[in-house]
Amino acid sequence: MHKLESRSDIIRGFSPAWFITTMGTGIIGALLINFPYGTPALQYISWGISLVNLVVFLACCVLFSWRLIRYRDFYSILMHPQQSMLLGAIPMGLCTLVVCLVWTLKPYNVSWMPTLALTLWCIDVVLSVMSFLVIPFLVTSHQKHALETVNATLLLPAVPTIVAATGGAIVASVHDGGIATTIVTISYMLWAMGMGVAMLLTIVYLIRLVLFKLPPKEAIATVFIPLGPFGQASYGIQLLGVQSARLFPTELSQIAYLGDILLSIGFFVGLMIWSLATWWFAHAVYSMVYTRVHGKIPFHLGWWALIFPISTFAASTNSLWILTGYRFFRVLASFIIVGVTLLWILIVARTVCYAWTGELFKAASVVQLELKDTVPEDFDSESPEECLE
Repeated sequence: MHKLESRSDIIRGFSPAWFITTMGTGIIGALLINFPYGTPALQYISWGISLVNLVVFLACCVLFSWRLIRYRDFYSILMHPQQSMLLGAIPMGLCTLVVCLVWTLKPYNVSWMPTLALTLWCIDVVLSVMSFLVIPFLVTSHQKHALETVNATLLLPAVPTIVAATGGAIVASVHDGGIATTIVTISYMLWAMGMGVAMLLTIVYLIRLVLFKLPPKEAIATVFIPLGPFGQASYGIQLLGVQSARLFPTELSQIAYLGDILLSIGFFVGLMIWSLATWWFAHAVYSMVYTRVHGKIPFHLGWWALIFPISTFAASTNSLWILTGYRFFRVLASFIIVGVTLLWILIVARTVCYAWTGELFKAASVVQLELKDTVPEDFDSESPEECLE
């Protein structure tokens, strides 16, 4: 086990990757709230997980802000070809809080909940769009990338807009009239932007796999990441279709049958994307098994990349059951939710253990010291060395 030389290593080693823990924890809480064979006990468990996720998210925000203030290295993070991709985990973690807030309090008609959910969702949209616009530009203009070393984290800057679109459909469900219609319209735009770019980047990643084969065992968990945008896009387009059918017949009555058409399109497109996600899910599982057979896979924060993508696939499957009533989707969704929840428990236990010993922070701190090598020499900056003080 690695040992921390000082407590400052915790701050220096606190990278954006830690926000992936909030993504995974939050979506597990959301899944349990909507478990196909739900019980009151599961509701209480999901509430507890949601509260824990809130505490974890706030702690991550404090520690990451402290790190940026103390070491002034945000510039170096932006220039880093891997660390910068993980900044998209911040708005996605926030979106899980919004979703759990709505799902938890909606049955109780809490008066202030819709306003709070809308406010947090607007903040999430701003952060998601910033990730979507800024990081891909840096990838194509300043960062150093090679096809051989590209991994699926390249998709992360595009995923937050898809997640925000799904969150928008859920937030719209507690609003009416023009506000809800505006939320749904913006969500469709976010969905289209994110899904389009994610599809293009997935092609790049698939070419990398064909030419250079599977990632090393240390990064093999990232093969599940493409499942995330597919599963979330399928889930999101279905929810948006439902809200369109509820809102558009009265709010956009000048466009005949628009709500019903979008509901049908949402189901059809959602099913098609879900089918594509099924292939990627099978490929990712096989890749993990194949790698494990040929050697032990070391534990690190990257294991959290398993939770959110699999959970989005489960949510999409559950949504297909709600729309169609097919028992196949209900049983499959239940099976996946149980499996990913058990996996989440395992990863949480190992994360706590490795964080307590300092190994997770030590490894991240070493990476942080290497950030100075990622700043392009030709990039105009007054004093890039200040980022590493």
